[in-house]
Amino acid sequence: MDSFLHGFLLAFGLILPMGVQNLFIFTQGMTQNKLRRALPAVMTASICDTILIIVSVLVMAVAAHLVERFVPFLIIGGFVFLLYMGWVIWNSTSASNGKVAPFTAKKQMSFALTVSLQNPHALLDTLGIIGTNSLLYEAADKWSFTCGTIVVSWLYFCLLAWIGRWFGQLQAIQKYVTYLNRLSALLIWGLAFLMIFQSL
Repeated sequence: MDSFLHGFLLAFGLILPMGVQNLFIFTQGMTQNKLRRALPAVMTASICDTILIIVSVLVMAVAAHLVERFVPFLIIGGFVFLLYMGWVIWNSTSASNGKVAPFTAKKQMSFALTVSLQNPHALLDTLGIIGTNSLLYEAADKWSFTCGTIVVSWLYFCLLAWIGRWFGQLQAIQKYVTYLNRLSALLIWGLAFLMIFQSL
């Protein structure tokens, strides 16, 4: 599989579940009177994801060179973690009731920083999954893979804010959330087996 496409699909599977970060972006798109007013949240979350992804790829690259003999174990660990994440996502549902008041630009940026950088799932996704999968590639292919994962964050957060703008009530996304969670789980499981296959 093309490294960019692999990175894109992997990140897409990881970002689909409606967790706190995605829900925040969605609600900002929904509650702001204009879509552009949700840009502080979108930009902050996207930049945070970009930084986390690059750091994870670099950390795993350095770790792989220092302890090359442990790379197979890292890949197996990533495979097991992907299976576990798929199981958690498949069995999860996420919904929030009530209306949310629009945030100021400063408050959007502050909250987006918190839900992006202090989110254990985001850290595990980037280091444990994206970083581990990047070990399958070298040189230009590694950065092509990395770019594929980064593109997803920017596109998806913009899309979430845009979709949120068209929803009047948060309860309306319940079926959407469940569907995305199931789709995400299936995609993650498929990529888990692809990672093992590519490492053989």
